[in-house]
Amino acid sequence: MPQIAQLLDTWSSQVFWLLVFFGVTFFIIGRGMVPKVMDTVALRDKQIADDLAAAQAARDHADEQEEAWRKRENENRAQAQAVIAEAKAEAAAKSEKKIAAAQKRLDAKLAEAEERIAEARSAAMGEVEAVAAEATQDIVARLAGADVDAAAAQAAVKEAMAHG
Repeated sequence: MPQIAQLLDTWSSQVFWLLVFFGVTFFIIGRGMVPKVMDTVALRDKQIADDLAAAQAARDHADEQEEAWRKRENENRAQAQAVIAEAKAEAAAKSEKKIAAAQKRLDAKLAEAEERIAEARSAAMGEVEAVAAEATQDIVARLAGADVDAAAAQAAVKEAMAHG
């Protein structure tokens, strides 16, 4: 075959051009482009690491802020509870004072009413005694036909009411 016979004649020039081509390619790509790509990758890795560190720092700061806020909120809640308890106690004291004053007024009105009732009872008892004395005089006059004076009738009614 004639193509195989030519191979030995052209072999050395093909190897030469192959080495030249790969050498030029190595220097252009290997020495020119690859370092730039590697620098870009390293820069991106550094930027990602810096961004992650900044994000972690921001998260830590946010956690600190949240903890401080929670602490302030708990303190404010405790203060509000204290104010509420104080207001409740104050309101209870005021209502106790009002209730005590109202109780005094009611006690005074009750005593006054009891006094009026006692007066009315004694007045009613006096009237009952007078009516009973008159009834006694009328009953004795109708049944026995005798006249009983008013003083004797009142004395008999008082004695009967005292002994029941």
